[in-house]
This record gives sequence, C-alpha cells and structure tokens, in this order.
Amino acid sequence: MIELKSVGEIDAMREAGRVVAAVHGSVRERAAVGVSLKQLDEVARTVIEEARAGASFLGYHPSFGAMPYPGVICTSVNGVMLHGLPSPYRLRDGDLVSIDCAAYVDGWHADGTVSFVVGQPREEDLKLIKVAEETLAAGIEAAVPGGRMGDIGHAMSTVGRGAGYGMQNDFGGHGIGRAMHESPFVPNEATRGRGLRLRPGLVIAIEPSLMAGGGDEYVMDSDGWSVRSADGSRSVHVEHTVAITEDGPVILTLP
Repeated sequence: MIELKSVGEIDAMREAGRVVAAVHGSVRERAAVGVSLKQLDEVARTVIEEARAGASFLGYHPSFGAMPYPGVICTSVNGVMLHGLPSPYRLRDGDLVSIDCAAYVDGWHADGTVSFVVGQPREEDLKLIKVAEETLAAGIEAAVPGGRMGDIGHAMSTVGRGAGYGMQNDFGGHGIGRAMHESPFVPNEATRGRGLRLRPGLVIAIEPSLMAGGGDEYVMDSDGWSVRSADGSRSVHVEHTVAITEDGPVILTLP
C-alpha cells in the first residue's frame, strides 16, 4: 500500500532529513587520509545520538543482507557502489567515497547519500560525482504532480547514460515515511509516461548510482552486503528524500 503524507507529516520527515544532512556534513569534515570507515561510523552515531534521533540502518536485515546491518551509515569506497560496511579500512589519498545515511525522528524516516573524494581528487572522479548529482537533480525535477514514476527514471537515465556511465536498476529508490523502505519502488531507469501516477503527498527516496566503466553488471562482495561494479570501475551513489507537493518537488534531506 502506498501512503500519502500530510503537510504535517512531511514537516516531521524534514526534521529527520536535517539529521541526515548533519551526519553527511560531519562525516565529510572528518574524512581524511588515515581515518577508518569505522571511525566515520562513530562520527555518524554521535551526530544521531546528540540529535536524539534513531539510526534507520542499524540492525536492518533485508532478504539480500548476509546479517543485520552493523553500522549507522553505509561507507562505499571506489569500486563499491552501494552498502559498503564501515570496516577498519583506512582511507587513502584519492579514495572516492559514498556515505549513505538514514535516520528517524518521532517515527518518521529520511534517507540520503553524498559522494566525495578524500585528498587529491582525480578529474575523472570529480566528473563522475558531478554527473551523478546532475542525474539525481533530473530525477527530482521530474517528480511533479500528474507525472509518472517512469518520468523520474527516464530523466535520470538520459543524463547518466548520456555521459557514458553504467547504471543498475535492481537497487533503486523507494517510498519512505513511517518505515525506511515503503512502496513504491523508484527505478533508476524507466520509460517516460509509464508507471505510477505521481500525487501530492508521495514521499520517495531517489537514488541513482553510476559506474564509470559503462557496464551495468555488479557483484556482491564476500561480506554479504557491499555491492561492487563487476568490472572494478569506480562507482558513485547520490540520494535525496523528496516530497511531491502541489508546488512541485521539495527536498527533505538538506541542512
């Protein structure tokens, strides 16, 4: 069942979105050469606790996960596209990092992801991040009342594939609200004019991921969580929680 949110409920989700944005800001500030992914997870835990919020990821156990998720953020590095575990791995100069975080306040969830480079960046990584952000922006722009879900995926794939990058469509976006993952599924690639009619009150997480090698294949690491590009190419993931309103899309995961 798809639940449409009231204006007050969207406002409540905005509070959770601010916590997610605060986590992104603090983790990005702390990320540096020599800092471990586990240390970044501790930074995120502190931000969430001080905000008197909850960590949506902690203990989450979907059917594809090898175990309940052990962290409060996903820390995906270089070839890992999604769901990277906060391990003892220490960041190196030039690492490409995606930080995915979801938090809840008073029972309402928000979910978002940022990507950045630690230390000296490669130009091709900066381009990959830029195109991913443009891909996400195109999807958000298409999230308007009266449109179709397929419009969002079509807009994103037009940008991402147009730049020559690979995209996968198995792990996409989702509805969000009282639970972190709700209906409907939000595809990264779809046919314009097809799919669910978009209505005011629908709140969704839009989250494209791109693979620099141009292929669409991915593999699961032995840890049972990390999703990696099959060709080993650098990958990136970006995400916002977005409310569809009478006035158009409103991003809930901003500071």
